[in-house]
Amino acid sequence: MDQCIKCPEDQYANAEQNHCLYKDVTFLAFGDPLGMTLSCVALGLSAFTILVLGIFVKHQDTPIVKANNLTLSYILLISLIFCFLCSLLFIGHPNSVTCILQQITYGVLFTVAVSTVLAKTVTVVWAFKVTTPGRRMKWFLVSGVPNYIIPICTIIQIILCAIWLGTSPPSVDIDSHSEHGHIIIVCNKGSVTAFYSVLGYLGSLALGSFTVAFLARNLPDTFNEAKFLTFSMLLFCSVWVTFLPVYHSTKGKVMVAVEVFSILASSAGLLGCIFVPKCYIILVRPGRNSLQKVEVLYLSLICN
Repeated sequence: MDQCIKCPEDQYANAEQNHCLYKDVTFLAFGDPLGMTLSCVALGLSAFTILVLGIFVKHQDTPIVKANNLTLSYILLISLIFCFLCSLLFIGHPNSVTCILQQITYGVLFTVAVSTVLAKTVTVVWAFKVTTPGRRMKWFLVSGVPNYIIPICTIIQIILCAIWLGTSPPSVDIDSHSEHGHIIIVCNKGSVTAFYSVLGYLGSLALGSFTVAFLARNLPDTFNEAKFLTFSMLLFCSVWVTFLPVYHSTKGKVMVAVEVFSILASSAGLLGCIFVPKCYIILVRPGRNSLQKVEVLYLSLICN
């Protein structure tokens, strides 16, 4: 007791308090059961999204694909593929590069995906509202004006991310005190204000898409995907609203796993709600994938 020595930061005292042991380094690794499970889910969902994209490409001349804006569908599917894959950045030993790429990549990719849903929703509303007799705004659809929503929304998010990187970017954080005998390596968000600004902007886009789709939910059912868009945005918002309290109540690799799960769940919600019903009709119920020639031509003109 006269020669008591405190253990270094990377070590802790044994039970007898007479020797220092090295702490175990902890992070969400690919070899961990949790990390391996999340990795397999991410790869499986991305492969499934590629399969859905292939189905849409193969059946691109069918009415149900044409009537739901082929270009926007392609953009949304490709962005979802990268959304699933970007979750892999959160798994493995954190470093300065991956810490920056984690937040910026998923922020921009999800902005592209949600803004595409917003563009699809606006297209559905205009297709059934402004093209009715007496309206002269059909050129908005023919000229592809709703498609400009995607680059505009994405540029705003990129500016927010650039401000984040310029003020206080994410970095590696080493926590040697939260868990006894462990050194936790995670990515620090850097500027908390910038992080919530990026997340809040994404949430506002999702809320806007949900609002527009909800108002259009009772439009004619023929090839109207407003109901699917409404449910997808409701699921998306629910996942991220649940994410915030759970995220702040966990630590270490469990906290990272919660963020990865939220990314996968929200992306899977968009994929399942918007595209799975269409693939079901294309593959299982092809008889429903037909309309009279006049209706097909009309929907093709206003949605492509």
